[in-house]
Amino acid sequence: MKNPQHVIGFDDALSTPKISVVDDPAVVDTPYESRSWRHFESPGKGAISGIWEAGPHKERCNCDYDEMCHILTGQVRLTDADGNSRTFGAGDSFVVAAGFNGTWENLSDVRKVFFILS
Repeated sequence: MKNPQHVIGFDDALSTPKISVVDDPAVVDTPYESRSWRHFESPGKGAISGIWEAGPHKERCNCDYDEMCHILTGQVRLTDADGNSRTFGAGDSFVVAAGFNGTWENLSDVRKVFFILS
């Protein structure tokens, strides 16, 4: 089935995942591998959207972009530099705004829909 013009379905089985390994000890406590399927990119607008998944890990973040997340499976905990934290699970949506400084922790295997504006 063909999508209408300017409509992008995230169910496109032909999309090849981008595999990333994060192993810098200044960023993560334990190395991890993630997969992301980038279904939409608009470099002129600084926009990227798709699906991302990774196993349990804890990563230090200093975000210079805005990211909208919708958790499909799993649980994440975000903790800011002051120690305030919030846990999100399957079905939850949230935005990590530019300026967030803290940690992103996958408490389990996580799969999310994301939309990033840089």
